Amino acid sequence: MGIAAPWAPPGGVVERIQGLGAPLSVDVLPLLAERAEASGFRRSGRTTWGGAGRLLPTADGWVAVNLLRDIDVASVPAWLEVDAGDDPWPVIVATTPNRTCAELVERATLLGLPVSALGEVAAAAEPVAATRLGDAKPLDRPPLVVDLSALWAGPLCTRLLADRGAEVVKVESPTRPDGARRGPPDFFERLNAGKRQVVCALDSPELHALVRRADVVVVASRSRALAQAGLVAEGVGPRVWLSITGYGRAVDRVAFGDDAAVAGRLVAFDDRGPVFLADAIADPLTGVAGAVAVDAALRAGGTWIVDAAMAKVAAWVAAGAA
Repeated sequence: MGIAAPWAPPGGVVERIQGLGAPLSVDVLPLLAERAEASGFRRSGRTTWGGAGRLLPTADGWVAVNLLRDIDVASVPAWLEVDAGDDPWPVIVATTPNRTCAELVERATLLGLPVSALGEVAAAAEPVAATRLGDAKPLDRPPLVVDLSALWAGPLCTRLLADRGAEVVKVESPTRPDGARRGPPDFFERLNAGKRQVVCALDSPELHALVRRADVVVVASRSRALAQAGLVAEGVGPRVWLSITGYGRAVDRVAFGDDAAVAGRLVAFDDRGPVFLADAIADPLTGVAGAVAVDAALRAGGTWIVDAAMAKVAAWVAAGAA
């Protein structure tokens, strides 16, 4: 990726998971269980640990379907072109075996529905990608990090940076606060303790001034939404712009940690097929990988866009099973 992040040599899946955190001396395995521990989630096989998603057979493979939001449930009739009723799962379970992965994913993508096909994303040589934009001396002081992300991957990334001395400012929209606030308070506190928290609109002069002062900006929204607020990676000036998405900053597609992991084939298998490996595992893995990449970029010097796609991080880890 150009910034010589010292990723551990390839190994098995567990070795790759631990290798992600090695450059920061972070033990990754306990991080994977933080939300489950705080929430009381338990392994559920082909149902996500949180209960909102499922792994289902299709005519030619498997898909992960995640109905985390009300809008996802409302989109099911349009996705499958059937009447879903109040509980969409019986219709989904009955319909997906008669459709191909490609047609299910293509139509879901058009509707903004988080659906992925098992193994659709291939592993790259490294878990994240980085593009150098310009020159700057290596940073010789603790960075100012502006965290515009939400949920798990981005906040975990900035927590790890804070643990290394960064000043982190967590920004939330007054109309769209971090969705993690709807979950266990203990989990939200674990991710965000020690960060300065501010509330302001994405298009506000106050936020734009803060972003211009930042050394690092962390986002977890699709580029189109940020551009509408005037936040464009190439124009605002931080040393490192870290973009965390499902499939890459150039791909306009919704994903969450469970379905992104399935896209990267980061699953376990029983005698009937694939099962979810852990709770939204692509989220914490991407948070760790993002923190490592940001740290390496700041030490290397230059200005960078780091593109951390959850499905690609998952695929890199899953390649250890090959």
